[in-house]
Amino acid sequence: MSAGPRAGARDKRLLILQAAVRVFARQGFHACRVSDVADEAGVAYGLVYHYFPSKDEVLNTLFLERWNVMLELIREVDGEAIPAREKLAAIASFIVDSYRHDPELMKVIIVEVTRAANSFGNTHLDTIREAYDLIAGMIGQAQEQGVFKPDIDARFAAMAFYGAIEQLLTGWIFGLLPQGEEHFERAKWLVVETICGGLEE
Repeated sequence: MSAGPRAGARDKRLLILQAAVRVFARQGFHACRVSDVADEAGVAYGLVYHYFPSKDEVLNTLFLERWNVMLELIREVDGEAIPAREKLAAIASFIVDSYRHDPELMKVIIVEVTRAANSFGNTHLDTIREAYDLIAGMIGQAQEQGVFKPDIDARFAAMAFYGAIEQLLTGWIFGLLPQGEEHFERAKWLVVETICGGLEE
């Protein structure tokens, strides 16, 4: 009996988040209002505030839930006994596939958070930096093993790796690059080949 209300609350919360993704992607975060999200979700205006105290908190939730999934994936990959190139390939594949399966959410994360040169973007710098640090750790370990060149700063290489992927996402978001299964799969290979090709001894 008690599971019903909880399930209903989770469904309403998810409904609001899904509506917010569509509204933020279509109108831009700063140009829309909470009432726009409520209308998109087909719920009362006050219900949005029941689950989220502000529009900022909706965006925070969208970003953190997705980013934490990526961080978990990076940690999992890092713990596997596989070559660094395969680890980076797994990360690139996850991010590209995230865009392929939910382009609107990835547009919101890229445009409104990770590329946002404002207080909102700055709020999440530590969380964003954690991904860079984990990837830099993988690269640094490969350098210690003699797989990657030791004279390239691991953190710089990590930022170049993630930056290349983010630039691809930006290209797809704004229609600057062709999309489709073939292009997505080739993009994964190109990123890894470009970065690892420059790092490998």
